[in-house]
Amino acid sequence: MADDKDLSFTEREALFYHSTIRPGKIEVIASKPMATQRDLSLAYSPGVAAPVQAIADDPATAAIYTSRSNLVAVISNGTAILGMGNLGALASKPVMEGKAVLFKRFADVDSIDIELDTEDPDKFIEAVALMEPSFGGINLEDIAAPECFIIEQALRERMNIPVMHDDQHGTAIIAAAGLLNACHLTGRDLKDVKMVVNGAGASAIACTELIKALGVPHDNVIMCDRSGPIYRGREGKIDQWKSAHAVDTDARSLEEALTGADIFLGLSAAGALKASDVEHMADQPIIFAMANPVPEIMPDEAKAVRPDAIIATGRSDFPNQVNNVLGFPFIFRGALDVRATTINEEMKIAAARAIAELARETVPEEVAAAYGKNQQFGREYIIPAPFDPRLMERVSSAVAKAAMDSGVAQSPIEDFAAYAHSLKARLNPTTSVLTQVYEDAKKNPKRVVFAEAEEDVVLRAAIQFRDFGYGTPVLVGRTKKVKEKLQALSVDDPDSFEIQNSADCAHIPAMVEYLYKRLQRKGFTERDIRRTVNQERNVFAALLVALGHGDAMISGLTRPFGQTAREVGLVLDHKPGAIPFGIHLMIGKNYTVFLADTTINERPDAQQLAHIAKETAAVAQRLGHQPRVAFLSYSTFGNPSGKWLDNIRDAVHILDEDDSVTFEYEGEMAPDAALNPAVMERYPFSRLSAPANVLVMPGLQSANLSAKLLRELAGNAVIGPMLIGMEKPVQIAPMTAIAPDVLTLAVLAAAGVVS
Repeated sequence: MADDKDLSFTEREALFYHSTIRPGKIEVIASKPMATQRDLSLAYSPGVAAPVQAIADDPATAAIYTSRSNLVAVISNGTAILGMGNLGALASKPVMEGKAVLFKRFADVDSIDIELDTEDPDKFIEAVALMEPSFGGINLEDIAAPECFIIEQALRERMNIPVMHDDQHGTAIIAAAGLLNACHLTGRDLKDVKMVVNGAGASAIACTELIKALGVPHDNVIMCDRSGPIYRGREGKIDQWKSAHAVDTDARSLEEALTGADIFLGLSAAGALKASDVEHMADQPIIFAMANPVPEIMPDEAKAVRPDAIIATGRSDFPNQVNNVLGFPFIFRGALDVRATTINEEMKIAAARAIAELARETVPEEVAAAYGKNQQFGREYIIPAPFDPRLMERVSSAVAKAAMDSGVAQSPIEDFAAYAHSLKARLNPTTSVLTQVYEDAKKNPKRVVFAEAEEDVVLRAAIQFRDFGYGTPVLVGRTKKVKEKLQALSVDDPDSFEIQNSADCAHIPAMVEYLYKRLQRKGFTERDIRRTVNQERNVFAALLVALGHGDAMISGLTRPFGQTAREVGLVLDHKPGAIPFGIHLMIGKNYTVFLADTTINERPDAQQLAHIAKETAAVAQRLGHQPRVAFLSYSTFGNPSGKWLDNIRDAVHILDEDDSVTFEYEGEMAPDAALNPAVMERYPFSRLSAPANVLVMPGLQSANLSAKLLRELAGNAVIGPMLIGMEKPVQIAPMTAIAPDVLTLAVLAAAGVVS
């Protein structure tokens, strides 16, 4: 394990994450209405008799009438948990719950975790095999070798559904994809490369087998275990899985094996690869150092001796991360969608090639904008980013087609274009982009001023902001009070936090001078300014940002939004040519709706409405969406008529005359005409090709009421308000916010995604 300083969170935060709200990470919810007696009668007795009889008559209809066709079991006995070893079945449950969450998050696959309390392979096999009627697929996880080989093989032979040990094949598929691209960049042909594999466990063997299946000759691969190269005739304990990769070689050490080698594939231990070993590899060496959390060699060490190397690791803080989440959700997605009877070699190869080909493609502008950086195929981008929203479509489709071509699909797909469209619709791109925003915040940490650090909610968010590695929180409050609260929240090192107290801050003279120059002709005396700086925490916090002592700020829990905005406005201006306004994000499973302006402008005129529409559309694009803007009203295209419609119609005309506008927009229209496809059909002249995802409200009263009403009804599915248009990143949380809300807004402010 890495030292605590290498981790982006503390043990306390990890335990808090798993215990807060409700224990664990998963829950079961009904997918059908359960509100009335009739609903219950349909769901259970007597209505359930109809699908029971249908399945008894034709077992294939279980895919229609039950969740089985989208349900995967994640199963372990806890004999090889992460890098922690054999800690038992119960201890593996947090990992298995996490895997279930990833299935749902990335591929909309429902998943149940099952922990079996046995180390006997035969008992394990029997228990899993008996569960076939319940599940559409089996994901084996964290099972020690060599038992994992025995278990997987036996279950694949006995069960007529996909079975995959992800520790083996997930890593293999992603590593193979990266290797394909590394060889492409260095002009190598797989049939000519010489590869050294360090490690002979389940993952290493699976990687080696898949890479050989892609075309690397058996005799060109030297596998090493703790005793060195595995060669024919080697004495000592070598099981059947290792001996299958024995070759004729004179090499008797890893160092000797690596001389002249093109590829190093490491699935072993930290520090196993020395810089001196890398020096003796072939030109443009390919190094996959995948030990976690510390690789066999750190990328900077390898680059120091071989600047021409292409390097991949298992870590997200280095380029070219070999991450299983690129594979297993989409492999099972494709397998389930064609009701495959197994996951075979052809499907794994198809997944690897699809991932490799995706990395070579030009990253679409909206995806690059959403990720906040230019990601293009090259030596530091041979594997797609884990949160690339295109993975779902490309990998799942490739796997489904390979299942069909290899004869293991029971329900072939007839229209792949329609299938690809359905895959896109299953997930909400906002969730992918927000996840990437958090990752990018870690790579470019900022100083965020938390203006109300004496509040427990704010302080929890600030602690997480630091512990998760997003940046440095600057805490505003009374020093003694803040430290006492940090201690009460079990922070071991409260003195390590930066606390800015207006009572003794060294920046006060500069703050007074700065603010007096801004406000001396607006009715403020220097004495007024000094008192305001000392007493108003939002003014003080905003001045820290204005003078460069912080990159962004967040406030709002102790004062109404309007008051906080006015106090911040004493210090910070809006962007030139912009107006400040607020956006709420309403996030569902496969949609996001952007609602604006919900916070600032009471009765926006036509120019302001047009500006709000353009800026909100830009935010939507940065979060991975193609904007479709609806200017909302009580009237739909003049019905009913009224006196408050002209500014909305004029805003539409302003966009008509703006050649820079590339998004869809329409108005004036009622919400049902903007969101309900059945109602939209009544207006064939509407310029919206699909339901709107950007709703521009006609005034603050309706906007704020709608946002707060939806927040109360939708709960965690609402983010915001997000303040747009200020010269510096500022976010004002609602007074009802909880720590995760504050943390999200702080990260968004730091990342500048919605500034």
